[in-house]
Amino acid sequence: MKDFKDKVAFITGGGSGVGLGQAKVFGREGCRVVIADVREDHVEAGLSQLKAEGIACHGVKLDITDRDAYARAADETEKVFGPVELLFNTAGVNIFTPLEVCTYDDYDWIMGVNFDGVVNGVQTFVPRMIRNGKGGYIVNTASLAAFLAAGIAGIYSASKFAVLGLSESMRQSYAPHNIGVSVLCPANVKSNISEAMFTRPKRFASTGYKFDDAMLDALRKVHAAGMEPEELAAHTLEAMKNDQFYIIPYPEARAGLRAHFDAIIDSLPPEDSDLEGQAKREKALLEYRDAMMARR
Repeated sequence: MKDFKDKVAFITGGGSGVGLGQAKVFGREGCRVVIADVREDHVEAGLSQLKAEGIACHGVKLDITDRDAYARAADETEKVFGPVELLFNTAGVNIFTPLEVCTYDDYDWIMGVNFDGVVNGVQTFVPRMIRNGKGGYIVNTASLAAFLAAGIAGIYSASKFAVLGLSESMRQSYAPHNIGVSVLCPANVKSNISEAMFTRPKRFASTGYKFDDAMLDALRKVHAAGMEPEELAAHTLEAMKNDQFYIIPYPEARAGLRAHFDAIIDSLPPEDSDLEGQAKREKALLEYRDAMMARR
């Protein structure tokens, strides 16, 4: 996608951090921006900053795990600006704690926001994009943790692995509809994700996470050293212009990713082994693919 002027962009988590950075960068490109955020105070603060730059913008308070509310937000967006052509599934939450102390509520909350929230965005907007017939673009925010899992962020990593896998499938599935897909995999970003516990619903109150002022202060210091959200959004803009799928603008990640993928490749048998089995399995997959294509 090369031209962003007058495109309608819907950005979850758009009231602050990575989402607000996207709203500013794409708004400056001429997009009409809708920021959706679970915190109303963040929506208002974000709109104030966007309007100060003369960016055409609108805000909605949205819990991205609420599918009915998502549909209403889409309807409201279309009434204000028209059909959405750019979808940024950016909102996310995290806790840092060992897996062995995590509860079902910890799993349900993190997976609900980080993965189900992306699913809800896709299920809400993709059918509308297809009906609109003008194509579009979707950026799903995963994480470097989608490749390099950490023991103290196991649920978060699992949710981001899921976003990565879904995004790779979307890239293939939506191409015939002229809908591009990229997956954003940031490392540390200057954001307020450390305050995610303040948005945790009461129905997920049971947790093994020890959250206090000292932990909040430590996390704030970590994220204060992260990449600026607008810098990350500028990388995203460039990637979209070049139809680049993976967006990982962190040179320090190169060694870890290389070791990770080398370990995967090194676990495979030699290419010239089990030739008969290789041919048999490939033949079966090709026959299945052809049968499925014939049914479309």
